Amino acid sequence: MDQEVLEGVSLSQMDGGPNSGMQAAMQLLGVDFTQAVGLGAGMMLEVLYNAIPRPPVTPHAPLASAAVSAPSSDGVDRLSGLPDDILKNVVSRLPANDAARTAALASRWRGLWRSVPLVLVDAHILPAGIPAERMAPGGDDPSSKLIVAAASRALDAHPGPFRCVHLTWSHMASHRPEAARWLKLLSTKGVQELVFINRPWPLDLPLPAEFFGCAASLTRLHLGVWRFPSTAALPRSARFPHLKELVLSLIFIEERDLAFLIDRSPILETLTIISSQNEVCLRLVSRTLRCVQLGMSGLAYVAVVDAPRLVRLLLWTTLHRDNNLSRIKIGHAPKLRMLGHWQPADHDLEIGNTVIKAGSKVTPSTIVPSVRILALEVKFEVRNYVKMVASFLKFFPNVETLHVYSENADSSTGKVTLKFWQEAGHIECVKSHVKKIVFQEFRGKENELLFLKFIAETARVLEKMVVVVVYDCFSSADDVNAKLKPLTSAKWASEDCKLSVLMNPVSESGSPAWNFNIASDFSRSDPFGLMTADAELMGDA
Repeated sequence: MDQEVLEGVSLSQMDGGPNSGMQAAMQLLGVDFTQAVGLGAGMMLEVLYNAIPRPPVTPHAPLASAAVSAPSSDGVDRLSGLPDDILKNVVSRLPANDAARTAALASRWRGLWRSVPLVLVDAHILPAGIPAERMAPGGDDPSSKLIVAAASRALDAHPGPFRCVHLTWSHMASHRPEAARWLKLLSTKGVQELVFINRPWPLDLPLPAEFFGCAASLTRLHLGVWRFPSTAALPRSARFPHLKELVLSLIFIEERDLAFLIDRSPILETLTIISSQNEVCLRLVSRTLRCVQLGMSGLAYVAVVDAPRLVRLLLWTTLHRDNNLSRIKIGHAPKLRMLGHWQPADHDLEIGNTVIKAGSKVTPSTIVPSVRILALEVKFEVRNYVKMVASFLKFFPNVETLHVYSENADSSTGKVTLKFWQEAGHIECVKSHVKKIVFQEFRGKENELLFLKFIAETARVLEKMVVVVVYDCFSSADDVNAKLKPLTSAKWASEDCKLSVLMNPVSESGSPAWNFNIASDFSRSDPFGLMTADAELMGDA
């Protein structure tokens, strides 16, 4: 094959307050405590806020700014003459402020906004000119106070139901009575989609118990930066009968309470946990869950006990906090199609009752035949991890798309030769099923190249190989060409395979690109391919 490259701190301590031990140690080292805490939590908060779903209305739409008040050329108000159902549809698609303003257009509009399911997004009612400092540490500020007052007026004025409410800009610790009152109002007025985030700090503010009053009407729920209340005293009848999507961001939640939420949500389809404040212990028994994703969290274990509809089990930068390996156990999951990112350095894999180790034998009871898309993070300079990959792939015989992210290692612990791969034994997915491989963060290391060469010379049905190179590791396009020469000159098992070389636009990204909203969107066929969407094409062959 010819190929040419073209030119081209403990979370419980992160409250910004006087944590004597940690703060004193930092002061001795000359480190600003508040700044260090802010940087650490700021990264997680940025991920949290980026994961908030887009609300169904926007203040920037033409309808919101002009259409409802624009007269016709002859001065006749034809819009007001439309049937009530159409007018209500119009009002329901407006932000809360604009919906309320329609009452001033004409008598025909006066009561309409109170008769439609309202969308209330506190970011839309932030007055112009007020600085938006949602992630700033410290106490209450002018923007928070104005938001609290405006949100209270809107919740009081509208009788419900509220089809979507986003309350994410208030410093809840300074407004605990208002927060509890909001939840009580939403429970009586029927909120369907709720995003309820405590603007830090502190991170472990108790979530008001009034939250459980909303359970009967919720369809989507995103909670952020709270300590989840105990469910032990709740009645056996307590449940979330309509909840389909649950997102927990920077939440401290006990294992039993997380199990309660899953068990009492009979139609739950998507569960997302981001930056959990305590280590995640997740036992999945659900006949409805289709997507589970965990990100930026300490992970003790995930046990897929009985999840007959689970399609996606997605992990992003998860690890055990006690220097042990996290345990991923796959039991009954006959529809599991996507798995990753699996990390040999941080994750143990158990299939059935067998813990997979290097050299483990494949048996009918230890394979997962349903998985079609698999993502791995591998330190190719660490020989033991490479050996685990050779064994691991054998237990997923029908993988068609393979994503491999080359994780940088602090030091090398031995080379792996091409002979090692050739003697690794039969790897069914590579030989007969893999059609596409995406290799991210290629640095030109010999172990990386030998793995790619093994794939090229073994994968008989391979249609596309994408190699994303790290910009800082190469001096020029010619340098990339030289490093890839052993691969491009190899005897490829598939004559029809196309090799594409991309340049990562950022240097040493540190972890695979990820987007929680895209990952849980079932219209997206492959959430692991985000990096290649942003990379710059260098060459094809």
